[in-house]
Amino acid sequence: MGTFNDGRSRTTFALVTGASSGIGYELARCCAEKGSDLLIVADEPQIHDAANELRTTGVSVDAVEADLSTLDGVAQLYEATRGRPVDYLLANAGRGLGHAFLDQDLRDIRRVIDTNITGTVALIHTAGQEMRRRGQGRILITGSIAGMIPGSFQAVYNGTKAFLDNFSFALRSELKDSGVTVTCLMPGPTDTEFFARADLLDTKVGTEKKQAASEVAKIGFEAMMRGDGDVVAGWKNKLQAAISHITPSEVLAEQHKKQAAPGTASKS
Repeated sequence: MGTFNDGRSRTTFALVTGASSGIGYELARCCAEKGSDLLIVADEPQIHDAANELRTTGVSVDAVEADLSTLDGVAQLYEATRGRPVDYLLANAGRGLGHAFLDQDLRDIRRVIDTNITGTVALIHTAGQEMRRRGQGRILITGSIAGMIPGSFQAVYNGTKAFLDNFSFALRSELKDSGVTVTCLMPGPTDTEFFARADLLDTKVGTEKKQAASEVAKIGFEAMMRGDGDVVAGWKNKLQAAISHITPSEVLAEQHKKQAAPGTASKS
C-alpha cells in the first residue's frame, strides 16, 4: 500500500521491464508481495506466463509484449498504464552480446544499445516527468558492476551498463528533494538466461557459479524502498567493485578477457 499526498491510503502501482524471467521477474514478485499492482513487459510471449504466476500473489497484473529497443514499444508500454500513476518504475530490461566487437553483427550491436540505453532512457523520461510533477515516486535502474570494467569480448554490453550506472547517479542528483528517488542496482554475474542469450556459454563467466536472481532482486528492491542511491549485490561483487576503482583500465580489460573470451569456459 501507498499514500496520496493528502495522506489517504491506496494500492501502489509498479511498472517492471524485462520481467518475463530472471531479475526482472523476481523484482516484480517483490513488488507483488508488498501489495503493489503490476504492469510488466518483455519482448517475448513468456511475459504472459509470468503474469499468470504473479497473479497468484493476489495483486492485479497486466502484461505487455513489446520491444523496448524501439520508441514505439516504449509508447505501447506506457499507453498500457491507462493513465494510472506509476509509483515504482523498475527499469530492468536489457540485452547482452558476447564475442569480439568486430565479429558481431551491427544489427545485434544496435539492439543492445537501443534496449539497454535508448528504451530505458525514454521510459524513465516519461515516467520521471510524471513522478516529479506529483512529487513522489521511486525509480530502480538495473545497472551492473560490468559498467565499472572495460569489457573485453563484451565491449558494447559493458559500455551500456557504464552509461546506466553513470546516468542513474546524475538523475538522482537532479531529482534531489523532489520526492522522487533513483536507485541503481549493480549486480555481478547472476543465475539467469542472460548468458545463454548473449552467447556466453563457452566462457568462464558464463559457466561459473552465479548469484541467485531472487537474492539480487530482493537486495535491489529493498534498496529502492529505502531510497538508497546504489547497491552492489553480493560481497564478492562489492570487493570486485572496490578493486575496479584502484586498478588501471588496461589491467581490468585484460582480466575481463580471461573471463569473457570464447573458449575460456570452466571445465569443472
